[in-house]
Amino acid sequence: MTAVDTPLPAMALPQIQTLADDDMAAIDALIRRRLASDVVLINQIADHIISAGGKRLRPMLVTLAGRACGAVSAEHHQLAAIIEFIHTSTLLHDDVVDESSLRRGRSTANALWGNAPSVLVGDFLYSRSFQLMVELDRMQVMQILADTTNRIAEGEVLQLLHVHNPDTDEAAYLNVIERKTAVLFAAGAQLGAMASGADAVVQQKLYDYGMNLGYAFQIADDVLDYSADAAELGKHLGDDLAEGKATLPLIHAMAHSSPEARTRLRAIVDQGDGSAMPEVLAAIHATGGLEYSQRRAHGYAQAAERALDDLRENDALAALRGLARYAIERTH
Repeated sequence: MTAVDTPLPAMALPQIQTLADDDMAAIDALIRRRLASDVVLINQIADHIISAGGKRLRPMLVTLAGRACGAVSAEHHQLAAIIEFIHTSTLLHDDVVDESSLRRGRSTANALWGNAPSVLVGDFLYSRSFQLMVELDRMQVMQILADTTNRIAEGEVLQLLHVHNPDTDEAAYLNVIERKTAVLFAAGAQLGAMASGADAVVQQKLYDYGMNLGYAFQIADDVLDYSADAAELGKHLGDDLAEGKATLPLIHAMAHSSPEARTRLRAIVDQGDGSAMPEVLAAIHATGGLEYSQRRAHGYAQAAERALDDLRENDALAALRGLARYAIERTH
């Protein structure tokens, strides 16, 4: 692939969604067909979380990467469904581990049905995703997705180790993001390119794009937990703090506060004291924690765009650039 002189302008989210609309409709229909089980509770819980909304960025990424590298086929749709099943299973497990009661403005599955059914249906979605992988009968695809799901599981355990840990630093925080979030974005982008017949060099560029997009998306998400409107965000603000998770705005505040203030912030993280949110917000604002985190997210978004620089220009590439900007500009 060769670059063109004048890149197309990055698309806004509504344009991206319009471009991806036909593919997303096909993916949604496939997801609903392949969710079906003769176990009623599986259908109820899976439908609850799949129909909860969301932008479906991960499956969209598969088809946009595919279109950036050529044509999109039924294989792209199946890969996108696999990615969404893996993501959805992690949400079910996350909400149990975090004891969350609200996601995307709705009650979580564990709040409605309990922890055990949520974990087991998460396992069902994982195993269903592997059934879909086997159907494609491509060893490289199975290798990428097996490695990806394993790294996600490692990320879950790593994050657990850092709960109520005031010594969590930026490097440890980024390591969790890489495994919990960024690897699935990266795999989706790479697999979309692979299914379009892209060579290894182009696949790596799309992988790098997805990895940086994942970092940008998660850091921006963690900024929103301290700055968004709760109703718009669809979850309780300060959930991370109440769960004893030190994300980048707070990590930065602890590193740049006075010794006295740092001691207090460390105690808040250790205790998971959600009622201390006003104190934490004051420390974050005093140290520029939100601005610093936003700069870090912008840096990753820009790196995602740079990864696309040598690819042939088309609408899908403009959409991928737009997703990188949307990741850091969104309000929920």
